[in-house]
Amino acid sequence: MEVGEPKNSNQIGIFDTPYRALTIGIMLVLTTVAFEGLAITTIAPKLAQSLQGIHLYGWIFSAFLLSQLVGTLFMGQQVDKRGVFTSMLVSFSIFVLGIVVAAVSFDMPMLIAGRVLQGFGAGALITCVYASVTLHYPDALRTQILAAFSMAFFLPSLIGPYVAGLIASYISWRFVFWIVLPLLVLALSLTFRSFRDLQLRQALTGPAQTGSAQLADPKVIRAILLAIGTGLLLTGLGMITDWKGIVLTLGGLFVMIPLLRKLMPIGTFSVKKGLPATLVSRGLYVACYFATESFVILALTEVKGVSAEFAGLLVAAGSLSWSAAAWLQAKLDARDHGRGRKRRVMLGIGIMIAGTVLVILALLLSGDGIMLFLLSQLITGFGVGLANPTTGTIALQHAEPGNEGEVSATLQFVDSFCMGVSIGVSGAVIALAETLQWGISAGVLIVLTLQLVFVLLSFLASIRITELGHQEHHPTGHAQDKLPM
Repeated sequence: MEVGEPKNSNQIGIFDTPYRALTIGIMLVLTTVAFEGLAITTIAPKLAQSLQGIHLYGWIFSAFLLSQLVGTLFMGQQVDKRGVFTSMLVSFSIFVLGIVVAAVSFDMPMLIAGRVLQGFGAGALITCVYASVTLHYPDALRTQILAAFSMAFFLPSLIGPYVAGLIASYISWRFVFWIVLPLLVLALSLTFRSFRDLQLRQALTGPAQTGSAQLADPKVIRAILLAIGTGLLLTGLGMITDWKGIVLTLGGLFVMIPLLRKLMPIGTFSVKKGLPATLVSRGLYVACYFATESFVILALTEVKGVSAEFAGLLVAAGSLSWSAAAWLQAKLDARDHGRGRKRRVMLGIGIMIAGTVLVILALLLSGDGIMLFLLSQLITGFGVGLANPTTGTIALQHAEPGNEGEVSATLQFVDSFCMGVSIGVSGAVIALAETLQWGISAGVLIVLTLQLVFVLLSFLASIRITELGHQEHHPTGHAQDKLPM
């Protein structure tokens, strides 16, 4: 090829001139969001103690996850209505505002407000990132950029928790928030021109709509009401010994249950075979994994007296184990052409059960139990890494042609919602333990036992998972697998 001759489309990669700035920029956005999430898991006990709000510990995570649901749905529509550039600027602004509010917080309610803004902004940012992939990259490059996304999460998983622990221990937990800001500024500077060009392209191919506010959309309204109802439930559970707590709990359930019936596929509450059972099983083991990860850090730092940076290494170990298992399941899936998927899901959940039992034993035994905690995280991470990509693939088998995006969105919803509820309920248990003066150790033990119940129920639900071969997947789908419109 002569000098100056352009590459043909098959030779151009995601890091070549037409795509380089946007590729690096969106990878940096994902890396920053991932780092912030993993870092908060590590420093949460320290900041909760600093702000005298250990009884609100679960809200550090639940506030983020529940508002992320709203941000994802809301910004998904704003991208089409206002354009990707405007949407990205708004998302950046909300996320940055949340970082600043959290960094300067003087009490837990203010920190939680910052986490709400961060969650909304993070969900909105990731939505903008995926929209940019559709708009900017040709089909031949989309597999490359999506594969690069996993690289963006790998580095934060490897060093994020440990670095955050060091900063919190030797400087201040507030700096963990502040160091995110320069990364966001760099990401915005790299993506600014590309997103502006994308908006111009959107304007040429299909002008942005104008009209009534998107909050009128039924999906956004349901997401907001669901977040409010879940908030009422979690608040009520934390004060269930008082009549006000009982009222809030019942009110939250009254709001939540009808909304969940509308948002989830028909048959989810009865765990019908097919997609409903797959989603129930996935939601329960995801709830177990992330709540266990969050409260293991609390157990290590507050019960066993381990430093925050060392506790962060355990989080990293679980993440790396997850990645290794995900790679292994991809190899196994290619070898048996998908015929062993249900077995791999059940095996993965079974491994998680063993890891969860081990972490309970580590808490009960005298001494710091570091090796047992480490082994439990490695085992549990491996189990979820084996099961999670596989349940995603099985769920997509049940999607009607053209409905794959809806199923993907439902999977993301199940993950975020179940994580938020599980961590929130666990936080309510810690609040009750403090109110009743049981002690933090007893509270964490109850939390971990609850997660064991969740993963056992997940295993039972996985028995009802069914796979569809290509020859069995008819365009009409299955009535019990239908998603709400």
